[in-house]
Amino acid sequence: MRKRFKLLPKAQIDLTSIIEYIATRSPDNAIKVFDQLHDAMQTLAGMPGMGHTREDLTDRPVRFWAVHSYLIVYRPDRVPLEVLRIVHGARDLKAILEEQ
Repeated sequence: MRKRFKLLPKAQIDLTSIIEYIATRSPDNAIKVFDQLHDAMQTLAGMPGMGHTREDLTDRPVRFWAVHSYLIVYRPDRVPLEVLRIVHGARDLKAILEEQ
């Protein structure tokens, strides 16, 4: 059985932007990255404690999980699991999380 997760609106925008950006260089890689991100979110929905906290970035009850250079930011205490953002690790995560 597939575990459930929900992309919040900003996470959906993030995912679309990431895949569109990668597709401009390599459509095949865009599909691979999409599949890997989707698989990671399925796994996290089944085992939400897998990620790590980042108290240096936020005191909110979120966890982080890396897939390549991207971080999935999610709420492990929600059913279905809520994905808040999917961002490149080089971005200003603290500022992005303060937008929420």
